[in-house]
Order: sequence, then C-alpha cells, then structure tokens
Amino acid sequence: MPATGGRASDRNVSDSPAVTQIADHGAIGNLETIALVDTAGTIDYLCWPCLDSPSVFARLLDAGKGGHFSIEPDLDGARVVQMYVPETNILMTRWMGTQASVDLVDLMPVGDNRNEVPPRLVRRITCTRGRATVRIRCAPRFDYGAVGRAASVTASFTADENGSAPGVSRGRFDHETGLALALHGKGTLVADGQDLVAEIELAEDETVSLVLSNPDDVSLGASALDAVVEKDIAYWRNWSRQSMYRGRWRETVERSAMLLKLLTSRKHGSIAAAATFGLPEAPGGVRNWDYRATWIRDSSFTVYALLRLGYQGEAVDFLHWAMDRTSECTDGSIGVMFALDGGPVSSERKLELSGFEGAGPIVVGNDANIQVQHDIYGALLDAVYLGSKYGEPPSHDSWQNIIRVVDQVCETWQTPDSGIWEVRGPTKHYLHSRLMSWVAVDRAVRLAQKRSLPAPLVRWAETRTAIHDDIWANFWDETLGRFVRATGDTPADRAVDGALLMMPLVRFVGPTDPKWLATLDAIGADLSDDGQVYRYKIDDGLPGQEGTFVACSFWYVECLARAGRLDEARFNFEKLLAHGNHLGLFAEEIAQDGTFLGNFPQGFSHLALISAAFYLDRALDDGGPRAWG
Repeated sequence: MPATGGRASDRNVSDSPAVTQIADHGAIGNLETIALVDTAGTIDYLCWPCLDSPSVFARLLDAGKGGHFSIEPDLDGARVVQMYVPETNILMTRWMGTQASVDLVDLMPVGDNRNEVPPRLVRRITCTRGRATVRIRCAPRFDYGAVGRAASVTASFTADENGSAPGVSRGRFDHETGLALALHGKGTLVADGQDLVAEIELAEDETVSLVLSNPDDVSLGASALDAVVEKDIAYWRNWSRQSMYRGRWRETVERSAMLLKLLTSRKHGSIAAAATFGLPEAPGGVRNWDYRATWIRDSSFTVYALLRLGYQGEAVDFLHWAMDRTSECTDGSIGVMFALDGGPVSSERKLELSGFEGAGPIVVGNDANIQVQHDIYGALLDAVYLGSKYGEPPSHDSWQNIIRVVDQVCETWQTPDSGIWEVRGPTKHYLHSRLMSWVAVDRAVRLAQKRSLPAPLVRWAETRTAIHDDIWANFWDETLGRFVRATGDTPADRAVDGALLMMPLVRFVGPTDPKWLATLDAIGADLSDDGQVYRYKIDDGLPGQEGTFVACSFWYVECLARAGRLDEARFNFEKLLAHGNHLGLFAEEIAQDGTFLGNFPQGFSHLALISAAFYLDRALDDGGPRAWG
C-alpha cells in the first residue's frame, strides 16, 4: 500500500455509474454514526444522528428515493483517486483533469469527549490547479427514504471583495431532526424542492466548506473549520500510533483497526457489527439483514483483535457495557444482540426501498434477536479473560454476574441452538456451539485461578471435561475421518463448516493434531475456492447463492499458518488482501466475480484479518509455527 494511507481508486468521471458498487466506498465517522462516500464523491449512505437511527442518505439501497449528497466538479475525463489522509479516518477524493484539479476532504469530527460537539459532517472542496465549476446537491430523504421535506435557505452573507468577511449561506430541511446545511466561502445555497443545491466556480487555491449539522451548529468560521480538521487529524493519528503492531502488513492492519474503532460507540462502549443495513449477501436475493447492532459474539472477537494491538481502552469500555447486560439477566442468560445503547433490537419490518441492485425486501431490525446461540458465552468469556489479562480485572459485581453466566452454560450446553450462522430453521446440536461452551467454562476456570476469585471450580472443571469428551465422542466422524458440523445423520449434518476453523484458534485442539489436519484438509477441499472459504455449503432454507465469507477465509489462513504451512498461508493471505477495496476495506462476503456482498464495512472481516496477520507475521519471523501462540 502506498504512503497515502490507502490504495487509490482510479476512475474516469464520464464513466461513473449513477450508483456505484459496494466496494466503491470509503467510510468516515465520529464514533456515533458512519457515512459511506463513493469514488465519485457522493455520500449515498448515512444514518443520522446515530448509526442505528433512520437513514437520511440511502441511495446505495434505492437510487430513486434513498437520498444522497453529491459534489461534482465539472471536469470532463478527469481521473479520480481516493485515499485516507495517512493514519486517520479522514477521506480525500481527488479529481485530476487536464485544465484543473479539485480535492474533496470528508470527515465527521470526533471531538475531545462524548459531549463536546453535536454530530457534524464536514466536506471541504479545494481547487488545487486551474479553475473549476463544482455542482453541489444535498438531497436527504428522511426515515429510510419514506419522506422528503421541503428545503429552505435561511440566511446568506456574501464574501466581501477583500475576503476579510468570508461568505456563508445557510439552509435547512423541514424535518424533526433539524438537519441544516451551511456553505462557507464563495457561492450561495439555493432551495430546489426537497434539496439544497449550489454551483460554485473556484479559482486555484480557493476552498469552500459544507457543514451538515443542526441549525445551532452551522456558524463555524474559516479558522474554526481549519481547527476542526486539524484537531480531527491529531485525534486519529494519536489513536493510530498506540498500535503495537510493527509487522509486514502494518498499513493493512492499521486500516482494519481504524475501521473497528469507527464501529465503536464512544457514548455507550458498544461495538456495531457493521455500518449498514440491507446490503445483500446474495445477488438479487432476500438475505438483506440489518447489522447496525451489537452482537455479543462479534464485539467480543473485536475486543480480542484490539487487545492484540494494544488498544485497551476500547476493550475495557465494551466489557463494562457487556457486564451491564449480564447484570440485567438474573438467570445468567444473555441476548444474542442488543441495540447500541443496550436496549432491545426491534423485530424486523420491511421498508419501501428497492434494495441494492434490486435485492429486496429491505428490513430494519433483526429477528435473530430472539434466537438461542450458545457460542456467544464462549466469545464473551474469552474477551473477559483477555481483558483481565491485558486491561483490568473484573469488579466484584461483574464477577458475580460472570458466575451466573457460567452456571447457566453448565446447565444448557447440551441443548440445541441456532448456531453462529443464525440458521432460521430447527435448532440443532452444533459443534461450534459446543466448542464455545467449552471456551466459556475453560476461561472462567482460568480466570478464577489466576485472580484467586471464588467459584465452584470443581463443578466447572467437571463440566469442561464433559463438554470436551462430548465433542470428541459425538462430532468426530470416524468413517469420514474428520470433525462434522452437527450431530445427526443427514449429509448436511455430516458436512464441514467454516466455524470449525475456530477449534485450534481457541486452543481446543492442537493445530498440528492429525485429526484436526484431516478436518482442515476437508474444509480446504469442500469449502475453499482458491483460498476463499464459504461458511457452509448446505441448503439453509433461503434462496440465493452466498459468496465466500471473508472472516472464514482469514481464519483459514491462520489455521494453515498454525499447521506450519506458511508458504500456502502467506500466498492465500496476500490473495485475500488483493480482494479488499481501494482503501483496504472489506464487506462480509466476496462473490464469485470478486464483487462485495453483505453489509459494509464489516467488523468480523477486519478482526479476522488482524488475527491472521498478527499470527502469520510472527510465524514467518520464527521460521515455523507457534503451536499455541
């Protein structure tokens, strides 16, 4: 990757489609919400003011009614590149034409503390060479595209001839959000029905800025805007430089870590699974889920990835949030997912959006919120264990909550569930669920022993042994010579599953154990497509062909490395990185033609990338596998 902080997207403006592909986007955010900016400089996805609020821009899901915020320099045939300002989540889009060039900088300032500033979207346009006309259209469509609201210009002050009194033009939209837009510099906003528009001619070195916020927060002067940008650069660079990773793929790992940081809620400490809702996991199909919530599993894995890099603050914040959820469950059971503020996730409801490339219906909310998924306890207890090791030990009250959780696992581990992949059908006895139940009890035993915490250690240890023996007795198929995904006699039950790749990663089985290696070979033969791994190949009751699952593909790399197959692991890893977008970001899945599928950017994909890069780098330095590293 170049020193610009991301690979360039090279496009010709005249060839730009009206709506871009999922991969043709960068992400910006303020730890409250995230916007997607395409390689033509258009924001076509943003929920406001929070990540799980209704959308105001959703052209990515419906070109006609979703809403967008476009900035279009009139530069025929211009080459366009897009990159992040180094070590930041500030995005730059550059148009380079024969007669002129224009830069666009997009950011959502974070500020110094949780209550310092209201949410802002700042867009700064600079003509860096020649003269250019820039067309601006801010076209929000509120409540998931259900309504538009009349736009109006509320004030305009023209810059004086000497530039000592810079111009400002303000407009707003007639909606309860109070959303307003201010244009700082030359040019004037004009109301065009439900949109605010402007056309500005910029000379070399001239800059105009657009601030989307609430009406009482749009009166920033030029110097104040400069300070906002510089402060945000300093924030992200200070955060980025806390990383302890110095390996071969430093910029790749850095970008993944910064994406995980974008998914964290500064206000609550929770971590979203992805930035979006409704992006399809199968072309034109119905697999269009809402990922703007905190899954206990995904977030706990994120804690593991961030702790490996030295980011203790985010891990501690999430574990505090998670312990609050355990305190609300007096029987020790925890919900699969929660809203970012810790409340319940709503049931699914359909929206009147056509869907990305016609993939519908689009829903918000998630009906998996009522499922039972035993594996979440193992993910959570592993995060608690690592948080105690590298962050802070659990408080007395938190430990009492943990005891209830582990006792509940001891009571329920033998019951069927819906599994990690949230299959919407009959519950089953899944190997991965058994495995992570074992992890939950194992990490609780280890934590109690290391911290001298009171616990029913004998009972827990007996349960840990019972789960271990059950896995070997019921999920190892002697005839097939491999582990299988579930108990039962159907071909689907006896198949392998991408989740089995977690077995050596959580230290249940040695990475070079012959029976594990046989399973790894079966996953490679049955689920891998040139190193990209499907999570399963069974009929799950839903139409459409999923793509390969990015997290499973990176788990596969790590398992190969742990098995000592370093050349194969490295080659697969590099091929996977080549499938990232121009900024090094990944969605949930990759289609057979290499396009992205699923919600984007996806935390699960990036945390698995970090883990694989971390282990593979150390193994290459050592010249061989690190059996339990």
